[in-house]
Amino acid sequence: MNKSMMTDIFSLLLIGLSFIVPDTYHTPLLFTGLFALSGAITNQLAIHMLFERVPFLYGSGVIEKNFETFKGSIRTMIMKQFFTTEQLGNFFAQEEQKIDLAPLVEGADFSPAFDALSKTVMESKFGGAIQMFGGEEALEGLREPFGRKLKSAVSSIVSSETFKAQLDHHIQNSVLSEDMLDSVETLITRRLYELTPKMVKELVQELIHEHLGWLVVWGGVFGGLIGLLSSYFL
Repeated sequence: MNKSMMTDIFSLLLIGLSFIVPDTYHTPLLFTGLFALSGAITNQLAIHMLFERVPFLYGSGVIEKNFETFKGSIRTMIMKQFFTTEQLGNFFAQEEQKIDLAPLVEGADFSPAFDALSKTVMESKFGGAIQMFGGEEALEGLREPFGRKLKSAVSSIVSSETFKAQLDHHIQNSVLSEDMLDSVETLITRRLYELTPKMVKELVQELIHEHLGWLVVWGGVFGGLIGLLSSYFL
């Protein structure tokens, strides 16, 4: 049993109880029950009108009526809160500090680099001389030491402060370009266009339905208090 139904039942019980108690308590109980029921039902109707269109009641179905405005507000909120240049800049600055390319370098295969070097040497003016000493096969003995030294050199480069500063500069100036922000906004807009009024209504209902029940409860409580006070002024 939900909060709204419990409030209605309790209000009806007060009304029913007012007819079986002594006359002294009849009016206070009756007014308390009636006003509590009135406050609860009024808030229940207001909640219903928030999500559904009710004939002849102006302003009902506000979520569906303002659907396009609702979507526009979501897009604006997302872009201003999450995808400003400052927000993204701070995010990438933090992420850049976590980037460590050294493990990638250690696991990289530098054979293509040696193959390219070997080909370049053989096509150069030294190629003829090297052919006299076994050609490309003679260079194979250099593959492992070349790869080891190149790996060490690249690891030193990517670990240097200069390289990290250049990487940060690249992130700040390429990732945070206006074109990227425009692309993000376009993507968000496209996704929002896929929403339907029914989907938005159900989403909002799911998010706040449980808490809206308290509006009915407090409507009954304050309505009952007003009714109780009113009974003493008659």
